[in-house]
Amino acid sequence: MPTPAKGPRLGGSPSHEKLMLANLATSLFEHEQIRTTETRAKRVRPVVERLITLAKRGDLHARRKVMTTIRRKDIVAKLFEELAPTFAARPGGYTRIVKLGNRKGDNAPMVLLSLVTEEYSPKQQVVTEAESAKAKANEAKEAAAAEEADEAEATEAEEENATNDTAGEDA
Repeated sequence: MPTPAKGPRLGGSPSHEKLMLANLATSLFEHEQIRTTETRAKRVRPVVERLITLAKRGDLHARRKVMTTIRRKDIVAKLFEELAPTFAARPGGYTRIVKLGNRKGDNAPMVLLSLVTEEYSPKQQVVTEAESAKAKANEAKEAAAAEEADEAEATEAEEENATNDTAGEDA
C-alpha cells in the first residue's frame, strides 16, 4: 500500500483509512464497479492496481499478500481466478474513473470507479489525414524521380549504343 498522505485522511486515523480502502477495494472486486466520491476513488486506485498486479502473479505468496488487505476468501478467489486472467495482457491501468456530477445532499463530487474489462490492444500509431496526404505526396515524388532516372539511363544506353554502332561502321 502506498504511504499515507500527510494531513487530513479519509477516516480519522491511519488504521481507519487503511480499513476503509480495503473495504472499497473489496466492494470493487465484488461488484466490478462502485459509486463513490472522487477523493476516495483516487485514494483507492493505487491499492486496487497493486492487488491486481499481485493477483496476476498468481503464486501462494501473492495470494497471502492480497489476503492481508482483502479478508474475504471468496473475493480473493474471484480476483485470482476470474479477474486476473482478464488483465493478463494489460500492463497496468486496470481501473477507470468516470465523473458523475455532485451528490445532492452535500454537493460532493461523485464518480464511478470501475474495472476496465475491454480487451487490451497496444496503441497503434495514429496517422492524421495531413500526415497521410504528405506521405502519399512524398511517395509520388519518389516514383516520379525513379521514372526520370530510368528514362535518363535508357537515353544514355541508347546514345552509347549509337556511338558504338557508328564507331564500328567507321572501322
